[in-house]
Amino acid sequence: MSKGKLFVISGASGVGKSTVLAEVMAKRKDLKFSVSATTRKPRPGEIDGVHYYFVTREQFQGMIDRDEFIEYDVHMGNCYGTPIGQLEEKLASGSVILDIEPVGAFNVQAKRPDAVLIFIAPPSREELEQRLRGRGDTSEEQMCIRLDRANWEMEQAKRYDHIVINEQVETCAQKILHIIAEQADK
Repeated sequence: MSKGKLFVISGASGVGKSTVLAEVMAKRKDLKFSVSATTRKPRPGEIDGVHYYFVTREQFQGMIDRDEFIEYDVHMGNCYGTPIGQLEEKLASGSVILDIEPVGAFNVQAKRPDAVLIFIAPPSREELEQRLRGRGDTSEEQMCIRLDRANWEMEQAKRYDHIVINEQVETCAQKILHIIAEQADK
């Protein structure tokens, strides 16, 4: 039986999710972060088992076949999934945050209706596009794909329990911390 509450955080690529979540996790040491498995290659500085579980496509498919994910999805050509074993282990001792795409969030919600879904939204679509283009690491073709995906993701926000706009990281993190404090005891 789970002791903690499950919080699912989603938001379009470029909205600042990682930065906001780092702020949330720094202020709530009792929260645990659920580590996803992925088939993408590690980026510089990423550590297996800390940032992601880096697996091959064959390993990922094996995990699907053994029903080891609470959710999984394909995004930008890579597979991502939340291993249910480590999630349940973390929930047994407290509340957990998942950082996943909307498809995965809705799959979690179907299996865990008590999960609290929080969507981080940009101040505007224009601001999101500026943030994505400002990274300077994406071709125009990939930018179009990301923007199309971001538009779809933002349309899904209405299906979430809470929508928090990320105009300023600290304010956004404080709003999420308020939601967590409010929901953790329910």
